[in-house]
Amino acid sequence: MTSALDGFTRFEFDDGQWTREVYRIGTGPAVIVIHEMPGLHPGVLAFARDVAAAGMTVFCPSLFGKPAKTVSIGYALGEIAKTLCVRREFNAWATDRSSPIVDWLRALARQAHKECGGKGVGAVGMCFTGGFALAMMTEPSVVAPVMSQPSLPFGKKGAGSLGCSAVEIACARTRFETEDLSLLALRFSSDKLVPDERFETLRREFGDRVETVELADADAAPNAAMAPHSVLTLHLNRADPLGPTMQTRDKVIAFFKARTAA
Repeated sequence: MTSALDGFTRFEFDDGQWTREVYRIGTGPAVIVIHEMPGLHPGVLAFARDVAAAGMTVFCPSLFGKPAKTVSIGYALGEIAKTLCVRREFNAWATDRSSPIVDWLRALARQAHKECGGKGVGAVGMCFTGGFALAMMTEPSVVAPVMSQPSLPFGKKGAGSLGCSAVEIACARTRFETEDLSLLALRFSSDKLVPDERFETLRREFGDRVETVELADADAAPNAAMAPHSVLTLHLNRADPLGPTMQTRDKVIAFFKARTAA
């Protein structure tokens, strides 16, 4: 029986505070793929395989949910409730700081770069974890951040917030200029979980160092469970290889390859 995890190797990574499972695939410079709600589902793993096929080693942390479990509304709602109410590694409402688990992700990036080499590490956060890739820029090994449908913080109060501290944003801005780096940010333009104000903040903070990709609903793969949201996974339209979502996926992979020297 085949599994979405076939070909991945599993290990546990401990940074001295948190211990989490990580699934690894591929060879070459490292890219960290940080999954969306409700967990490390088959769509996230399929994207990881795409990145690995392009010549990179992909590290997929499992931060919540059950690895390889298929997405359903009930599963998603359950994981959202647990993460909001129980897990202290995440800040869903804070407008001026990132989640504590980002420290663990920075440590993973250091280790991945040490093991895999290259110019540095790529990182993509999705939905709940979208802003984590930007916050990780305080780790010098991270050179290619991608924010896919960054949905935190929740609520109208945080509509224009990036879910990062002022120090993290300033560090990213400085590194973008001094190291000639940049940021990719992706969303469906109608997505209420990713307010217009958040992308306006990105453009204001980073100017021409951020490239924003905003897709139309018609570009998304049909998904009866939810409106267009998950750019690289649930709404990636693989049936249209030359369509806008697949072109966006290819842009992300090319960004990782160029920045990490894969």
